[in-house]
Amino acid sequence: MEVMLLIIFMAMVAPNHATDYDIMKFGAKADGKSDDSVAISNAWQEACKSTSPSKVIIPKGNYMVGPTKIQGPCQAPVTIQATGAQLVAPEDPQLFKSQNSWFQFQTINALTMIGGSFDGKGELAWKQNDCAKTGKCGSIPINLSLNKLTNTLLQDVQSIDSKQFHMNILGCLNLTLVGTKISAPDHSLNTDGIHIGRSSGVNISMADIKTGDDCVSIGDGSQQVNIEKVTCGPPGHGISIGSLGRYQNEEPVVGITVRNCTITSTMNGVRVKTWPGNPKPGVARTLHFEDININNVSTPILIDQEYCPYNHCTSKNPSTVKLSDISFKNIRGTSASQLAVQLKCSKGIPCENVELSDINFTYQGVNGSEALSECKNVQPKLSGQLFFQSCGEPAA
Repeated sequence: MEVMLLIIFMAMVAPNHATDYDIMKFGAKADGKSDDSVAISNAWQEACKSTSPSKVIIPKGNYMVGPTKIQGPCQAPVTIQATGAQLVAPEDPQLFKSQNSWFQFQTINALTMIGGSFDGKGELAWKQNDCAKTGKCGSIPINLSLNKLTNTLLQDVQSIDSKQFHMNILGCLNLTLVGTKISAPDHSLNTDGIHIGRSSGVNISMADIKTGDDCVSIGDGSQQVNIEKVTCGPPGHGISIGSLGRYQNEEPVVGITVRNCTITSTMNGVRVKTWPGNPKPGVARTLHFEDININNVSTPILIDQEYCPYNHCTSKNPSTVKLSDISFKNIRGTSASQLAVQLKCSKGIPCENVELSDINFTYQGVNGSEALSECKNVQPKLSGQLFFQSCGEPAA
């Protein structure tokens, strides 16, 4: 995997004889007060029109930047070089009515972005945020929206205190994120680190994510997603597939692998979550979690097909999202609660082919209590060493 990432990196980052477009030459002030969004947009537009590989340079400095759209398609590959650049958003979320994100990257092939720290100044938005209660979050801007990008690499990009999601990946093909850093405090509601939806060939590697919601969340239509060497929390809600099944016409989730990650002091570890009473049946299959280190996590392993935050459910009928071919392998560490493994599958469509292998959780409870598991509407296959009271059957 690392070799493949390096090949992609070398192929995309070092175009020969690239034309440079320095935003300072387009009027950027870098004084932390003047709005430099027009300078960035104008430099991008010129680079995008170039018929040979080009580079937008955002030099080291402090930039105040309003809502910005980086729009394609472009004539040739473009690199945005922003190493050392500190970009800061306006605090007032009302200034983002023109678009639902701060930086919107749209319809670009062969984009590379190196460096850049994006400070969303989210504190005011979090105080005004009632989307967790109302379920309506669309008016709160995302730091980085990555929409309809193909063959794209983001290297060493940092997102701080986003008003809502830090990065939202939608409709992308062959997108790689390496060395991403994300941070926001525990009280930052709905600030998922990286959310993926309706995209294929997404690779996330060597990320450090500490935020008020899921470190990584995977929505409908996500296929062939690889997540590895991610450090999650504290704070955070873990690495999640879902939630799924809340909306009409959701697309299947297929081929998700999470491996070699460390999750610390979060609400959950690795989980799959679906809503009950789905509008239409859905599918999520071939989901693999392996080689995960767990440190003081409240629920290290969770399948929750009764997911219903803030009582937003419109039906008490069971979930109709079919979950199958799910494996949890070599997951170990300390559980902050005695119930370390919860597999709560749908009574309407029980989970199929769920495997637990080499699971070792230590619960630091009173009187040396042993970690426990709970199974509903599933009979997991067990193999290897299991250091908790299990509710499955040995694998054949």
